[in-house]
Amino acid sequence: MKAIAVVFALLLTCTLATKEVAKKNKKSKLYVPQIECDIKAAKIINPEFIARCPSGCQDTKYRVYGTDIYASFSSVCGAAIHSGIIDKTGGKILVQKVAGQSGYKGSYSNGIQSLSLPRWRESFIVSEGKPKKGVQYPSTLEYSSVKTPSVKGGASLRREYLTTAAPLPGTKIVTSLPKPTVMTTESVSTVLKPTAVPMTISTTFTTKAMTAATAKPQHVIHKVRDIGQVQAVQGRTQNQAFRSTSSYASNRNIPRANAGIQRQEPIASFRKPASSPANLAMETDLWKSGSSLLDTGFNSKEDLLPKPLEPVSQGNPNCRVDLSFLIDGSWSIGKRRFQIQKQFLKDVAQALDVGVAGPLMGIIQYGDDPSTEFNLKTYSNSKDLKNAIEKILQKGGLSNVGRALSFVNKNFFDDSNGNRGGAPNVAIVMVDGWPTDKVEEASRLARESGINIFFVTIEGPDETEKQNVIEPDFVDKAVCRTNGYYSISVPSWFSLHKIVQPLVKRVCDSDRLVCSKTCLNSADVGFVIDGSSSVGTGNFRTVLQFVANISKEFEISDTDTRIGAVQYTYEQRLEFSFDKYRNKQDVLNAIKRINYWSGGTSTGAAINYAYEQLFSKSKPNKRKIMILITDGRSYDDVRGPATAAHHNGVIAYSIGIAWAAQDELEAIATDPDRQHSFFADEFDSLYRFVPRIIQNICTEFNSQPRN
Repeated sequence: MKAIAVVFALLLTCTLATKEVAKKNKKSKLYVPQIECDIKAAKIINPEFIARCPSGCQDTKYRVYGTDIYASFSSVCGAAIHSGIIDKTGGKILVQKVAGQSGYKGSYSNGIQSLSLPRWRESFIVSEGKPKKGVQYPSTLEYSSVKTPSVKGGASLRREYLTTAAPLPGTKIVTSLPKPTVMTTESVSTVLKPTAVPMTISTTFTTKAMTAATAKPQHVIHKVRDIGQVQAVQGRTQNQAFRSTSSYASNRNIPRANAGIQRQEPIASFRKPASSPANLAMETDLWKSGSSLLDTGFNSKEDLLPKPLEPVSQGNPNCRVDLSFLIDGSWSIGKRRFQIQKQFLKDVAQALDVGVAGPLMGIIQYGDDPSTEFNLKTYSNSKDLKNAIEKILQKGGLSNVGRALSFVNKNFFDDSNGNRGGAPNVAIVMVDGWPTDKVEEASRLARESGINIFFVTIEGPDETEKQNVIEPDFVDKAVCRTNGYYSISVPSWFSLHKIVQPLVKRVCDSDRLVCSKTCLNSADVGFVIDGSSSVGTGNFRTVLQFVANISKEFEISDTDTRIGAVQYTYEQRLEFSFDKYRNKQDVLNAIKRINYWSGGTSTGAAINYAYEQLFSKSKPNKRKIMILITDGRSYDDVRGPATAAHHNGVIAYSIGIAWAAQDELEAIATDPDRQHSFFADEFDSLYRFVPRIIQNICTEFNSQPRN
């Protein structure tokens, strides 16, 4: 019995002890470190951890970069809210570091707008703060700290090395010592013999005693290399090229004879006993061959860690244009003025603030024939664009501007080249003197395609030179409008910099870019649809299909053409207004959903209603187009309401079917009647009118005066 009691007691004791240990372990696992809202993932060294975010981290000052996978430059808690793991009240999160990415995409989610970033060296993902099985998470987070000051070149450095024993016999310590001359760039390699006398020496040296022989020649070597590279590029167009004869990289340790040069012997002997392999390795590495006395032996964390990449600007959102510069590369411009032209382009790129959310810029160089230097999607920030401009080489040839404009119209503003569709297309033509071909026809076609053409002419022809110009008044024949807004004349290349800001201001004023406003993207189109009993359900669906077919032809958005619709019988009903739908598919879906009403026919009242509900709210820069469809005579007067609409700038088209009255159709339509009034015997013939209506709308638009 006693044995049983002892066993039972032992079991009970072990059980209680196990429970106590488990309880302690459980308690230790429950502790989660707290982090602040502004803590970025890059600041935390731990590769995987669980942390608790406080409330209030949805503030916009806590920047987040990316979607789902975030750049480590982001606020950890901000990213957790953006991804939906926690809300603004905070909570536990699990963070895992992953490799760096290219193309972090910005998005709006859970009240936070994350930003785009082209690339970053490290990323992280956020998930629910539940520990994984078998993974031990830190209860205290390690933070990186960059406090070591960087050493500036040219400063006097003083360092002490404390050693305790001589190096082991047979150990060679290789060192590079300076020479007191600037005539050579080789370093002297000296093998220090080990000593058998163990002793402790405090060795002190100052790099201030160094001569320029070891500090400056290294820079000279790099300059020589750079010169060689530059000259190699320039040698394609020049008869002579400077060639670098430096072979320092491959032969720097080969002794060379230098008459009259005295090599300085080693300043001091370093006797370093091997108290430990670690010390020996450290000192041996410190003085290995090829090292300079300027090397401190200590690297600050600022040097070791990659420099943070500053977020790239997304561009000026108030200047969203697709811009093509046509630069003059003809022989007449000369090399010096071509450089001035490139500097002007760089100044414009800087002033524009290029970016995906703002202006995009490409460059075409013309001479005998045009060629694209880079298109709209090649560079998405001003810095990269300016670097690319600097590398452009002059191609030479004549000044065939007309050929260049044809090239732009046919090739440049294409979706594959980065054309964004909703952004106005702008072409700025730089001309030294005057073109050597005709520009009028090429410019007209480009303008009709919606390209806003600006001309910048430098040192144009004087009175005696005008007889040499192939096409007099070539600027007025080319630009978007002849009111002086689209042309700038500069008397000298050396004053070109003065027009940077005026030109950028004009290009960014989208309301004045009238050539971008084509017949298909610059109207408010309102349909007035007869829903009377005589139409019938089947025919009403045919009318709606006709409305949809016309709508499909337009470029629909809140900044392009907008569509609205009114249905009428005795009464009127607004089906949807101009600002209701902002893309083509939504408009087409809304047309399909219109329900047949049935009733009488009060067309005059419907015209008044359409003006009040639709066209009175039209934008000032939009053409107001009313398309009315009816199948019978109106019960009220149509002439008065139609005349009032015409006087208020509404261009009216009338489409009659079956029993519609011809005199009323002509009264409703804008003059001339035959271009704005159509009649069909049956509903199934309506589709034939679609191309004629669109053609009339565009012909009328393109016939507007250019000045």
